[in-house]
Amino acid sequence: MLKLRGHHLFCMIGFRGMGYSEEYADNMKKIHAQLRRNPHTSFQLIAGADDLCAKFPCDQPYHCDAERVAQQDATFLQKLQLQIGDVLTWHDVEQLVKKSVTPTVINEVCYDCSWREYGVCEEGVGHIQQNKGLFPVT
Repeated sequence: MLKLRGHHLFCMIGFRGMGYSEEYADNMKKIHAQLRRNPHTSFQLIAGADDLCAKFPCDQPYHCDAERVAQQDATFLQKLQLQIGDVLTWHDVEQLVKKSVTPTVINEVCYDCSWREYGVCEEGVGHIQQNKGLFPVT
């Protein structure tokens, strides 16, 4: 079963193929494709490093255990009314995003994220709210 942390739910929503390294992006692409292809894929919410963090490049500053990242996780889980340990499907996440999140939440919570400047997460939230699911990634 997949293991994902809170803020990575939103990284999945915004993912377009970019990553910290080729290996990281390939891993994310694999998980993203699985969720896109089968939105009823189950996963568990965890605290700390997850299946995406597992491929974080060792030649870059590791931030997966940083307090700021844990705060982002907690904020997103609170907005979706989820808790660590919950097991749910990607379809469940999309329904919760449609009900509880606006694109502006990305600027509020991820204000210091290096990927925010691309606007892909805000677009992804809008895409989910329009019942279009995850963006395709080639």
